[in-house]
Amino acid sequence: MPYPVAHIMFFALCISAVMIYSVLGAFFRKELSRKNYMHILLLLFVGSGGALLPDIMAAYGILTGGSLEHCTIGPVSTHSLLFSSSAILFGIVVGYVAYRNSSKAAYMGVFAGSAFLSHLLLDDLARYEMDYFYPFYQPISIFSYLDSEVARTDFLHYELASYAFVLSIFLVIMIALFALSHLGFEFRYKSDK
Repeated sequence: MPYPVAHIMFFALCISAVMIYSVLGAFFRKELSRKNYMHILLLLFVGSGGALLPDIMAAYGILTGGSLEHCTIGPVSTHSLLFSSSAILFGIVVGYVAYRNSSKAAYMGVFAGSAFLSHLLLDDLARYEMDYFYPFYQPISIFSYLDSEVARTDFLHYELASYAFVLSIFLVIMIALFALSHLGFEFRYKSDK
């Protein structure tokens, strides 16, 4: 398992790169106000919370001096798409409390969900099998064949695993960009230069 700071950095620097790009551009143009800083900090809080939520039981274990086992809460796997609903709910609640707008709250929930998914992908890259489809399917790893030699595996299976890797990361980035575009962040294209 990557350290918690690695989950936050992966989400903030890789998945939410558009937010960082927009913020730095506005900062250098001197267009940021105190209200903008609070909006950015709120997004970082929700993204960080969503990225760390699958390891909530490990945090509980550290605080209570118990086990660092972090994969289940009762019978429910914390590293599953089913448990991702808790991250989405977390984002919606924080978004609604902050904005009192159900539309912005929903996009904040989508943003938290993409942070949660980035955590699962990073753990999967670190060679852990994930319970993505708990309780319907056994643990799998999307990236399990990427480090094996092509000659030792079926070529088609190897290629499909490679596409699954790229498409999984692409999907999480697109989900985050979709949410950020509705929360005020975007690349700007200007045809007049």
